[in-house]
Amino acid sequence: MPWGKRLSMKLLACNSNRPLAEAISAYLSQPLTKANIKRFNDMEIHVEVMENVRGEDVFVVQSTCFPANDHLMELLITMDALKRGSARRITAVIPYFGYARQDRKTGPRSPISAKLVANLITAAGADRVVTVDLHSGQIQGFFDIPLDNLFAAPVFVNDVRERFGGEDVMIVSPDVGGVVRARALAARIGADLAIIDKRRERAGVSEVMNIIGDVEGRTCIMVDDIVDSAGTLCNAAVALMKSGAASVSAYVTHGVLSGSAVERVSNSPLKHLITTDSIPATEAVKGSPNIRQLTIAPLMAESIQRISEDRSVSSLFD
Repeated sequence: MPWGKRLSMKLLACNSNRPLAEAISAYLSQPLTKANIKRFNDMEIHVEVMENVRGEDVFVVQSTCFPANDHLMELLITMDALKRGSARRITAVIPYFGYARQDRKTGPRSPISAKLVANLITAAGADRVVTVDLHSGQIQGFFDIPLDNLFAAPVFVNDVRERFGGEDVMIVSPDVGGVVRARALAARIGADLAIIDKRRERAGVSEVMNIIGDVEGRTCIMVDDIVDSAGTLCNAAVALMKSGAASVSAYVTHGVLSGSAVERVSNSPLKHLITTDSIPATEAVKGSPNIRQLTIAPLMAESIQRISEDRSVSSLFD
C-alpha cells in the first residue's frame, strides 16, 4: 500500500438501533453498507452483506437491547459474514452492552454471562469493541481484544450546564457502587456529591436506608449507568425529597425501562429522567412528559473516526 494512502472504512447497522446508526452515518457523511438481515419462518436469522468488504475496516453498530438474545445473534452472525467476506478489521460498536450486569458469580452454580458474551463476540470475528459506560470496569478484562469504553459524561455535563446553570446543584450517586461515576461528573461541573446507602433485601427490590450528605434545598441530580425497572431511582427520589431536596432529576446512560418502569417514573417525584439513545426510545418513553433522550451519535461517530484513523480515543475525554 502506498505511503499516506488512507484505508477505507465501512459502517454497517444491524436492526436494534437504526436511528442511532443513521445519525452516526450522517455525522460521518458515510453511507450505511447495504445488508439484508432477515428471519426465516422459525425466526432463524440470516445475514447477507450486499457490498464488497474485502480489505475494509468495518464498524458494526448494534446495541444488545430488547430482545437481547435476538440482537446479540444478529451481531454475531453479521460479524461472521464479514469475516468470511475477508474484511480487514471488524469493530463491534455496541452502545449498550447487554448481559453486563452478570459480571460476577452471585451464588453457587451461577454463570458469569458477561464473560461468555465477550468470548462469543471475539469468536465471531470482532477485532475490537466500542461500547459506552460499561456497568463495571472489570468487563474490559473479559475481552482478549482491544475495548474502548466511552463515557456519556461530556454529553450529560453540557445538558446539566444548560438546564441547571445557576441552580444549587448536588450530584447524587443512587448507590455506593456508582460513586466513582457520580464523583467524576460532580468534578466536571464543580458540584458537591451525596451518596445514597441502600440495602437490597432481594433481587429486583431495593430499600433506601440513608443519605450521606446534606441535600436540603439543593437541586439533586442522580447519575447512573442503567435504569431498568426504575425502582432504585424512584425510591431514591422519594428519600431525597423527604430529606428536603428542592427537586430531583436523574441522568442515566442506558434507558432499559422494562415493564412498568415508565409509569413508575411518571408517578414518582422525579422531575426529569434523561437517558441517551444507546437504546431506542419505546412509544411509552416518547409519550412520557418527564423522560427525554440525549443523542450520543456525535460521540460515537468521533470515536469511530479516530479508531479508523488510528488516533487517540481517550483524548476525547480529557
